[in-house]
Amino acid sequence: MLKHRGFPGRMPGSDFQFTLRRANKDGATPLKERERYKDRRPADKRADAAFLAALYDYFGDEPFARGNLDAGRLSWLFGREVVPAEEPFDPASYDALLRIDLDVARRSFPDVFA
Repeated sequence: MLKHRGFPGRMPGSDFQFTLRRANKDGATPLKERERYKDRRPADKRADAAFLAALYDYFGDEPFARGNLDAGRLSWLFGREVVPAEEPFDPASYDALLRIDLDVARRSFPDVFA
């Protein structure tokens, strides 16, 4: 599992995790698109925005390996702001390549890109 050195481990001042310490013995947790309902807690929305900002600051618009990025946090953005960067895409691989869809990300999180 590739470790993204210098990537924030969590959202500052919270327990929202952004990275993993070590690989899961049973393999990577599969990424899946999670429905973001309008009644989500404000703290969850801030965590999504902070994670997307960290992804953009660290990777920009270049493809990146999933590596030690948290599957749960990625899944809140997966299929919309974060999309597969390769075909075929294996959602259960630490080596899977992803990229930020900047058009969707700017519409969904305008404050991150202001």
